[in-house]
Amino acid sequence: MITLCGRPNVGKSTLTNALVGEKVAIVSSKPQTTRNRICGVLTRGENQFVFLDTPGLHRAANRLGDYMVDVVRKSVADVDAVLLLVEPIPNVGGPERELIDRIKGMKVPAVLVINKLDTVEKAQLLAVMEAYSKVHDFTAIVPISAKRREGLEELLDLLATFLPEGPQLFPRDAVTDQPERQICGEIVREKLLYCLDKEIPHGTAVEVTKFSERDNGIIDLHVTIYCEKASHKGIIIGKQGAMLKKISTMAREDVERFMGTKVYLETWVKVKENWRDNLNLIRSFGFDNRE
Repeated sequence: MITLCGRPNVGKSTLTNALVGEKVAIVSSKPQTTRNRICGVLTRGENQFVFLDTPGLHRAANRLGDYMVDVVRKSVADVDAVLLLVEPIPNVGGPERELIDRIKGMKVPAVLVINKLDTVEKAQLLAVMEAYSKVHDFTAIVPISAKRREGLEELLDLLATFLPEGPQLFPRDAVTDQPERQICGEIVREKLLYCLDKEIPHGTAVEVTKFSERDNGIIDLHVTIYCEKASHKGIIIGKQGAMLKKISTMAREDVERFMGTKVYLETWVKVKENWRDNLNLIRSFGFDNRE
């Protein structure tokens, strides 16, 4: 089991998907996209890698943020290796230092993964490596581009040396531990992030209220989108329903690719004011850190 950690928007979900070879985590250019710990599974021969994609470590602004930060801290424990994912900037920031402090207390290999290799000259990486090497003696430093899939084979070869012997934790064809209905809900949320600007996407939650398969294999998917303000509801729906139709169409196409069958998707939008600070609502939407 290998945890991927780092600050928001460094490419953890992109790397998880690239390593697994399937889309198991939603991706957005907006920070704090991932809210739960997401498990991606890759089985190659006798090796099985279980990647734990975590939310970015950030300063929480509400109870949902508290939950996300707690997920990160709990995920950097009881694993076989830790990947600290960073951007190619020759400066160790506060979130990275906090994660490194936690890593130092662990007796597992820690790999510094410098992502977005395609955005800098390779010579510039030396300064990044030097800055982080002064803070911690990492087991290895691996530059990659998750987007272009550069350096991933070298990373997997390295990680294979950390795997303990034992029975496989998942079936050979598994790619995630998430239920299909949860992935479908996350795909809808990804399209909200893609289509909407500024603060609105982060104030949304998605609940799958129906997920059923007909005898002919067609899937009926009913989804409710929750937002925090009536004005946001109007923006999500759009003029004559145009925005909601765009979001729904994009989501349905992705869900059909993931499920491999035709999908009938129906979406509704409801207002739940300040749900990100309401523990009961947070838990009802599937975010619950109680042991």
